[in-house]
Amino acid sequence: MPISNEQVTAHPFLSALYRSTYYPDHVVDRGRAVLLALCERIEAERPAGLAALYALTHAATEEFNDLQDAFVEAGSEIETVARDEIGGEFWFVARAYGFAEADVEELIAPRDW
Repeated sequence: MPISNEQVTAHPFLSALYRSTYYPDHVVDRGRAVLLALCERIEAERPAGLAALYALTHAATEEFNDLQDAFVEAGSEIETVARDEIGGEFWFVARAYGFAEADVEELIAPRDW
């Protein structure tokens, strides 16, 4: 399902990570795919409230947890800059879909990075 939200389609996800040579593009691409899949799920499932949104963002956060090994294998890691960037992207997604009241920490609560 193509994403219809114009804010999302115009947004350069994880741009700070792409600008740095420390983060390998092929791994960042996988993170970007997680975020885009989250947007697709939000559009398909249309969560009615924060609890439903958090269920979706938590699943996506778990996918980022799984990417940690890929970052390490490529000579990188999800450290402070990456954590801030990824968390900011989850916050952007929540706002883009009308959940401005979402708590950033709760959006990514199951993170282990």
